[in-house]
Amino acid sequence: MPPKNFCAPLALVALMMTPAAAQAADAAASAASVKPAYPATERGNTVDPQFGVEVADPYRWLEDDVRVNPKVAAWVADQNKVTDAYLATLPGRDAFKKRMTELYNYERFGLPTKAGTRYFYTRNDGLQPQAVLFVREGLKGEGRVLIDPNTWAKDGATALGGWSPSEDGKYLLYSVQDGGTDWRIVRVKDVATGQDTGDEIRWVKFSGLEWAKDGSGFYYSRFPEPKEGEAFQSLNENHAVYFHKLGTPQSADVLIHATPDRPKLNHAATVTDDGKYVLITSSEGTDERYGLTLHPVKGGKAIPLVDDYANNWEYVTNTGSRFTFVTNKDAPRARLVSLDIRKPKALTQLVAEEADTLVGASRVGDRIILSYLGDAKSEARLVALDGKPISNIRLADIGAASGFGGKSSDPETFYSFASYATPTTIFRLDTVTGKSEIFAQPKLTFDPKQFSVEQRFFKSKDGTEVPMFIVMKKGLDRSKGSPTLLYGYGGFNLSQIPAFSPTKLAWVDKGGVFVVANIRGGGEYGKAWHDAGRLDKKQNVFDDFIAAGEYLIAQGITGKGQLAIEGGSNGGLLVGAVVNQRPDLFAAALPAVGVMDMLRFDRFTAGRYWVDDYGYPSKEADFRNLLAYSPYHNIKAGKTYPAVLVTTADTDDRVVPGHSFKYTAELQHAQVGDKPHLIRVETRAGHGQGKPTDKIIAEAADKYAFAAKWTGLAVE
Repeated sequence: MPPKNFCAPLALVALMMTPAAAQAADAAASAASVKPAYPATERGNTVDPQFGVEVADPYRWLEDDVRVNPKVAAWVADQNKVTDAYLATLPGRDAFKKRMTELYNYERFGLPTKAGTRYFYTRNDGLQPQAVLFVREGLKGEGRVLIDPNTWAKDGATALGGWSPSEDGKYLLYSVQDGGTDWRIVRVKDVATGQDTGDEIRWVKFSGLEWAKDGSGFYYSRFPEPKEGEAFQSLNENHAVYFHKLGTPQSADVLIHATPDRPKLNHAATVTDDGKYVLITSSEGTDERYGLTLHPVKGGKAIPLVDDYANNWEYVTNTGSRFTFVTNKDAPRARLVSLDIRKPKALTQLVAEEADTLVGASRVGDRIILSYLGDAKSEARLVALDGKPISNIRLADIGAASGFGGKSSDPETFYSFASYATPTTIFRLDTVTGKSEIFAQPKLTFDPKQFSVEQRFFKSKDGTEVPMFIVMKKGLDRSKGSPTLLYGYGGFNLSQIPAFSPTKLAWVDKGGVFVVANIRGGGEYGKAWHDAGRLDKKQNVFDDFIAAGEYLIAQGITGKGQLAIEGGSNGGLLVGAVVNQRPDLFAAALPAVGVMDMLRFDRFTAGRYWVDDYGYPSKEADFRNLLAYSPYHNIKAGKTYPAVLVTTADTDDRVVPGHSFKYTAELQHAQVGDKPHLIRVETRAGHGQGKPTDKIIAEAADKYAFAAKWTGLAVE
């Protein structure tokens, strides 16, 4: 049954319609309230004995690649048919799509990169599927198109990945991402002519793109070429760093760094400021626990700097043998230190750990810019190379700044600033004068002043104070509570900082409230905040999110039957877990590309990296902890669940779609109430990165129309 307070707003809308239109609206609303007839899903008899527990996995067959196994493809087609038919009945779907399209239709710029006298930046004129890469001759020069990925595929699903100009701006190194996959194809373009050089590198994944200072070639990271048919689901092992000299075939590339004795290590290359070294940062999982190795560019023995894989180390700059890093060694919220590579164990502190979390640093000219998070809001400061304070960079109160990249030879840098109600503005900063000026500011089709953003703190189950951001339209009647969308992530040391989203603003613009809870597991308060939400502390994440929902109801921001929850990837796991634990608390749930089978996540693609946050299913203590909250294994038959719309994509090779397939099949089988429990599977899309604008809008309109239906948000 729909929430009781849904009927009154719909009746008011119907009074303004013609009788025929009113009957059509009533019929659509009635159809949306009926539980769909789910396709029959074959239920197997697979059972895995683990540590004395018989673990049933009846939908193991749904783990197969949808593009290879016709049986899985047929299941997806049947599910999409039912879901599409249901979504077509939702009265708010077209209205959301229209408003999201309007809000997306503004000029957007990416952060510029200066190389030589040229400036490179991305721009989307509003509704282009993919942003276009431009280049300017000089700061005030006329921009010209260098790469337009919208010409690469008819469906707009082939995207420009990472890119990097050579030091002199003569060449552009760029990568191509097709259909949302994590695999990249790397190419080189002559900037003056706009023509590709013919250099092409394949099987690149989880890689930066680093030019040699002399522009003779570049460094990149790759995996061995997978066996035929295994590229989508194969485990990622034996990562290695290579150097490619321009004008030579990939087969001639020089191996710089590999660890065949430790095949699970990943390696990233950074060319030092003086160009004399290639710094290799190595890690095994997602934790910021790194090893550091220096390779002299002109040859010579590698220099190990850090080999304990215990702490975060982020290269900032170097002068000769003196290197500067951000590290959380002996400083959970991070500090700035330097070391001499001849005696790397002896650290010199430049900037001590503070109450706010140091999340990044970069050298620009003869200054270092420090980026901090204070209660999940951005702060930025200028210090000298020796760490002595110079000035603060003025930012708005609630928002997020990013960028601040640059060169030791140039005092100019760029940074972006955005908030929940304000799209990204790009600023140019002169680190000598400390003055900022606008480089690019969008012209908007709405007034950000119509929306309010506030930060509050709520107490979790164990008394921990957790921040949340609340976004709503000014003048909203708050006397009876409003349909609310609560978003969370809670993992992998990733901070949920203010960001502009046209799709979420559409929810607010239609009268809903949008809330982000900065739950434990993220990096908002440094290492301790992350540690408090992973491994055997993972339940804290779920307790925090549940407490956020209870707080919103207790404070009258939303009401019982008005609360929807959303999360993607690790956030999809979050949504699946809390729905199992507190199905009574939520009216609707939107788990996207979620990790739903916690006992087999490490068997596919990037899943093996996640053991840092989740633990090892093969270890008994971890197994029992994972089994206790795994969304797929803890669906409670006979309970009344909220309406659930699962979303995933057929080419997601980060969190393979089998997670969502199996979870949905079990949810539909378990008989957990009369509300719909559906899955929407996108084609030629991956984990999210590179998704074209039209697909973003279409999916978001479906999700939020679904949430609106079950929270009582009347959308016109």
